[in-house]
Amino acid sequence: MPDERRPSDISTLLTIGIVIALCLVAGLGLGWVLDAAVGTTPVFLLLGLLLGIVAACCYTVAEFRKQLGP
Repeated sequence: MPDERRPSDISTLLTIGIVIALCLVAGLGLGWVLDAAVGTTPVFLLLGLLLGIVAACCYTVAEFRKQLGP
């Protein structure tokens, strides 16, 4: 029995990966900009990373719940 995957399943997984990467990059970028503006070194960078991780986890959980059904 061959493993048949619908194209929509694969594109959904690719989208999740891209969104996770964008959340992390956006959080790090925002933290880096705030650190440069305020003059602190790793404080806002780490907070931005934490915010990006939380956003990525929330999106992933919501997407998996949507895919698994009611």
